[in-house]
Amino acid sequence: MAAGGFCKLPNGSVVVALNLPSPAGPGPGSVRFLVVAQNRARALTRLRNLGLRAVYLRGNAAPPTPDEITAVLHHPDGLIWRTTPDGGVQGPDLTQELWRPFKSLLRCPAPQA
Repeated sequence: MAAGGFCKLPNGSVVVALNLPSPAGPGPGSVRFLVVAQNRARALTRLRNLGLRAVYLRGNAAPPTPDEITAVLHHPDGLIWRTTPDGGVQGPDLTQELWRPFKSLLRCPAPQA
């Protein structure tokens, strides 16, 4: 089950944050996605159209932090991600990894078996 949340902005748009299991397989860590859209349904549709088919937002347990909102609003695509080491929501001082555009995730080579 994916943790996540959302935050409605003053202009009416929404920032959605989702923690999903790492695409690299089982083990520690997860991936946190941030997406900006006009509403929650469009944000989830945007992720589904990019290949994350089984994403759902149930509740608001892990909403985006103000730093995360700033990061996604300043990105031209409005869709970014980074890994979280323990699978939980990270504060600004707990991770030093930079946010990456979603396109960089698509360019990752598949793990060798």
